[in-house]
Amino acid sequence: MAEGQFKEGIAAGRLAAAQYAENFSDLHPPLDHHEALVEADRCYFCYDAPCMQACPTSIDIPMFIRQIATGNPLGSAKTIFDQNILGGMCARVCPTETLCEEVCVRETAEGKPVQIGRLQRYATDIAMEEDKQFYTRAAPTGRRVAVVGAGPAGLAAAHRLARYGHDVTVLEARPKSGGLNEYGIAAYKSTDDFAQAEVEYVTAIGGITIENGKAMGRDFHLADLTAKYDAVFLGLGLGGINALRAEGEDAGGVENAVEYIATLRQASDLGVLPIGRRIVVIGGGMTAVDVAVQSKLLGAEEVTICYRRGQEHMNASVFEQDLASANGVTIRHWMQPRRVLSEGGKVVGIELEYTALKGDKLAGTGETLTLQADQVFKAIGQTFEPASLNGSGPSMAMEGGRIVVDDQGRTSLAKVWAGGDCILGGDDLTVSAVAQGRDAAESIHKSLTANGRA
Repeated sequence: MAEGQFKEGIAAGRLAAAQYAENFSDLHPPLDHHEALVEADRCYFCYDAPCMQACPTSIDIPMFIRQIATGNPLGSAKTIFDQNILGGMCARVCPTETLCEEVCVRETAEGKPVQIGRLQRYATDIAMEEDKQFYTRAAPTGRRVAVVGAGPAGLAAAHRLARYGHDVTVLEARPKSGGLNEYGIAAYKSTDDFAQAEVEYVTAIGGITIENGKAMGRDFHLADLTAKYDAVFLGLGLGGINALRAEGEDAGGVENAVEYIATLRQASDLGVLPIGRRIVVIGGGMTAVDVAVQSKLLGAEEVTICYRRGQEHMNASVFEQDLASANGVTIRHWMQPRRVLSEGGKVVGIELEYTALKGDKLAGTGETLTLQADQVFKAIGQTFEPASLNGSGPSMAMEGGRIVVDDQGRTSLAKVWAGGDCILGGDDLTVSAVAQGRDAAESIHKSLTANGRA
């Protein structure tokens, strides 16, 4: 164990340089040619395949696996990209264990599903490495579409619209494009700057212009876009963070997990990233696991996830929970934050209250536990910030703090569609956002043409 690991408080450089590289290497290394053929051979190529039904983008999974098995990885990649142009990233970050692989017939029969995600990565990686473009732009339609947000939903919408010959301008608030894929997932799930390679691959079709550093509500308003463009797609994501609602949560060392992950993803040297010795993470989703595991990989000595309900209620999949445990993270259930303890304005611990279900409602029991901590991460969900929609003319229909859309992604405002995490029903999955962006683009195309014909 590195000498620096026992530094008290929040400190950088807890590990040797080589250890950081090893810790943050690819979580699921790519299959080689032989491994891919062997794995593809396990597929039953089911008729009316349950895996295909479970995929939010409806990729023809038996088809793409059969194409791998018959030595046609480029054909396989096209089958994937036909439905999901961000299939390379989805192969890396999708919770396949709760989607396609969970319903795989091999899983049902043997408890070991076909590794669909890794096979998808095998095919899409080959296509991207060879820069094989399967689509060309249709003749220009003269129509102009604005896409707000260069995350999965926005990129999927932009690509599909560009295929149809529309001119697309993507307005992205951050310095880099990619959204959640660039800033919001664990570094060991997407190595070698893959998110940016995918942005370049998607935009290589042409007709897509990305303007970074352009935030709605600051640099432009929605009304400006509806006046200037023929249609607008909103892929705004989620910008707000839920509060702990615990006394003293403003203490130094209480941090937003999403922002910390974003900082980690952009760090050129992980050795300069400060991390605590004793970490407490509040939350039970993928973000909680991502920040907890990465804290351990950065050299934290003790990391504890505290979740207010039971294991069966956690949004993080069983695979993610097991990954946390395998990396030395302790997961404690049925407890909620009550008070952050601090000295000199810096966190030194957190008081938690045990919880229990009383009927259908969660309630505190009055019994408490105190954990030592020099860093506390909030990972209890994000919220949509509708302030960016202010000053945009007529108000947009909202429900539960999200944008209301119909089954084609249309909002209550004329010429405006939306998709991804910002809409009612968004589920914080890259693959779902891709499906919503793609489907909204189809709807936009039909509205700009004679039912899809130029």
